[in-house]
Amino acid sequence: MPKQKACKICNTIYETGDKCPKCDAKESTDSFKGRIVVLNPEKSEIAKKINIKSKGNFAIKTR
Repeated sequence: MPKQKACKICNTIYETGDKCPKCDAKESTDSFKGRIVVLNPEKSEIAKKINIKSKGNFAIKTR
């Protein structure tokens, strides 16, 4: 199983590739804390609070 990485720009968690699949940034880290899984960003209060507008796995804090 490949090691998961988190984008330092948009906090998206992904496994494959050298760049983020959502924002195409190459700045990533394998050191992140916490995870938020957003299934319905329109109805999620947490997604609104942290300004997430799409579905997916997101890191709470990246280093």
